[in-house]
Amino acid sequence: MGKFFFFLVFFLIFLPGGCFIVKSFEGKKPNIIVELPSRYLNKSYEMSLSVSDVGKGLKNVRVSILKQNKETILLSKRYPNPGIMGLGIFNDSFKIPVKFEDQNISDGEALIIIHVSDYSFRAWNKGNWSYREEKVIIDSVPPKVEVLTKKHNIKRGGAGLVIYRLFEKDIKSGVMIEENFFPGFSGMFSDIDVYTAFIGLDHSQGQGSKLAVVAIDSAGNKTSKGFRYYIGNRKFKTDTLNIPQSFLDKKIPGFNLQPDSDDSGSKDFQNSYLKKFIYINSKIREKNSTTILSKSLETKNKLMWRGKFLRLPGSARRASFGDRRIYKYKGKEIGRAVHLGVDLASVKKSRVSAANAGIVIAVENIGIYGNSVIIDHGFGLCTLYSHLSSFSVEKGDEVKKGDAIGRTGITGLAGGDHLHFGVFVNNVFVNPVEWWDKTWIDNNIMSEIDRIRKQLE
Repeated sequence: MGKFFFFLVFFLIFLPGGCFIVKSFEGKKPNIIVELPSRYLNKSYEMSLSVSDVGKGLKNVRVSILKQNKETILLSKRYPNPGIMGLGIFNDSFKIPVKFEDQNISDGEALIIIHVSDYSFRAWNKGNWSYREEKVIIDSVPPKVEVLTKKHNIKRGGAGLVIYRLFEKDIKSGVMIEENFFPGFSGMFSDIDVYTAFIGLDHSQGQGSKLAVVAIDSAGNKTSKGFRYYIGNRKFKTDTLNIPQSFLDKKIPGFNLQPDSDDSGSKDFQNSYLKKFIYINSKIREKNSTTILSKSLETKNKLMWRGKFLRLPGSARRASFGDRRIYKYKGKEIGRAVHLGVDLASVKKSRVSAANAGIVIAVENIGIYGNSVIIDHGFGLCTLYSHLSSFSVEKGDEVKKGDAIGRTGITGLAGGDHLHFGVFVNNVFVNPVEWWDKTWIDNNIMSEIDRIRKQLE
């Protein structure tokens, strides 16, 4: 009976009491998870904080920012005592805005300090605590931009140049034309704070388009600097192209299609050259153009070209930039597209030369464009040579103006032997005719580069 009573008292009183004491004096520190959008704080800064405790529960959370020995409280919260029932708060999360303007905190280096404690009896009932410091930089001032170029005359579908100066490091900058961003590059001039951006209006952008230099610092502060510009109009012709069955029979089998829709993957689609052509001339055309334009990401911040660009010798123009094409089959319209280059025809398998000096950044078959070479001329300016029958260069080759790069052909969706010549700036195809014109290049590009270069000497 005595042993039974002892064990009964032990299990009912001493064991729970011992467990309570052990748990009350637990030594696990609270956990802190903090997410900072950036080490740079701007006017709209908001940090995320999650805290947790696996023991007695959270007691205090305190967040402050320390700047030049002045501490400003951002968050202070005390949780209810869990008591002997252990009904504590074990997890909590916060979105903490840092409104340093309202709190009279000046720009510069600062510390975000996070202190979290729990209800453990340790440290004379002060509990376990966790401490975290995060170094940040307060920056509320937008970057300064000075536009150096004076002439910004650009036509619909044409190219241009903007040169500007920045006054801070680590700035993302360039020129915005509506939703298109043209990055600026340092390296054109000896002054590394002077940036160059080649720009272009696509075939659909005209006189209502808005242009501005934008600069965004590491804190997210943004400057949009306007400048004077003139946009000239340009009209594009409309052509109707009749697609004969013989063309479909000859070209479509050469395309290894992997359609991306249930309809285009149907048996009816697979057995129809016409439906395949419609798919190729729309979906594949769009994908191929995106592939070409993405090559500009490999550009060098080095001006590699000089003077007007070469045109295929002895050639006749068969199609122009911006032509609005209407495709018909047996008198019925089956699609529309815009021609984003110039088609030049000479004798079969004519020698194709580099239009200007640069670095070859692509030698590959690109769908409807067929065998193609892309040359980077620096600062996002590239040229495209398509429908080639053969290549004379490899990716990475440095070429001079006039160097052989291949021969004309009928690869891709070409109906006859010719060269499709294109020019693109960053993510926009522009009119190649401008780059064949020495006067246009001198007046709109080189005169501004030479003038600013003399100013900086």
